[in-house]
Amino acid sequence: MIFVENLLKELKKNKIDYFSGVPDSVLKNFTNHLEKNKKFKNLTLTNEGSAVAAGIGYYLATQKVPGVYMQNSGLGNSINPLISIAHNKVYQIPMLLIIGWRGAPNLKDEPQHLAKGKITKQILKLCGIKFCILNSKNDLLKLKKLVNYSRKNKRIVACLIKNNILQTIKKFKKIEPKLRNKDITRAFFIENFLKCINEKTKIISSTGYLSRELYSKIRKLKLKISPFYMVGGMGHTSIVSLGYALESKKQIVCLDGDGSFLMHMGSAVSIAKYSRKNFKYILLNNKSHESVGGQSTNIDKMKLKLFAESVGYKKYFYLYEKNKSLKTIKAFLKCDGPSFLEVNIKMNKSENELPRPKDLLKVKKNFLKK
Repeated sequence: MIFVENLLKELKKNKIDYFSGVPDSVLKNFTNHLEKNKKFKNLTLTNEGSAVAAGIGYYLATQKVPGVYMQNSGLGNSINPLISIAHNKVYQIPMLLIIGWRGAPNLKDEPQHLAKGKITKQILKLCGIKFCILNSKNDLLKLKKLVNYSRKNKRIVACLIKNNILQTIKKFKKIEPKLRNKDITRAFFIENFLKCINEKTKIISSTGYLSRELYSKIRKLKLKISPFYMVGGMGHTSIVSLGYALESKKQIVCLDGDGSFLMHMGSAVSIAKYSRKNFKYILLNNKSHESVGGQSTNIDKMKLKLFAESVGYKKYFYLYEKNKSLKTIKAFLKCDGPSFLEVNIKMNKSENELPRPKDLLKVKKNFLKK
């Protein structure tokens, strides 16, 4: 066990006071403290590649070692700037990666995390990134040596941290984002959405609480609907949906969250250009990375109506009132796509008890049924 307060103290002592990254459940205590600690600069960004790129920019301006945090599932997004810009064979940009290690050996986890967890160390080795594993306070000496190595040799280094290692002395209360809606929960919307579709409608849902809520509701209501749950691949839900829509005459509904939407927002341009009238996109927007700690997604100032219309969506709908839910959903599903529905939802504290989709090969088999 390592107290986050001690980790931050050690980082500050070693002159690491800048971080950029993407929130992760393993690192939630770390990132929540980082946001509150005025001794550190923290940028919560939309994807891991951007976090690495921001760190590179920080180094070019200050010549100081930047810190970048992510879940190991985000390594794929980060590899391009890590290898093609920061690597010792290119510009030799020193950098400290703090990586939440989901699916670590001998720990229970979901299939998508076990697959990535098994190869995480190999990926770092192939990239030539020296790393250590932080398990206890005694390992903070390893961190010190690693940072010194990075600074002296202009190298990328990494710390792997397993689930439940980072604990906190002081807990911070989640800050609810400011929403126009105070009533619509994820559960309420999904239940109403399921009332409006038929068994022929195909659904592809994003990773996190969204898929878990959908899975839970379908089981409780005993519906004969078989969505494809994106248990991993955050940010790619909309493009998977597009790929399906182009080869099928069935109505396809993509259920996405704001964190996922922002991660690969450029996909919206491709969707609007290539998709057909059978493509429907629903964005459940609570302005937070709720399933990994509730950090802000920084979507607050974005005008989604203007965005959707400017990239080429034919119609935009906005839902924030409970009593208009069924009417709005029905109108959205009835119109020709590509169409965009934004739903303001509030954070729901009971979500931790939601079940996760099981037997993923069966999920795929059921989705493929005509």
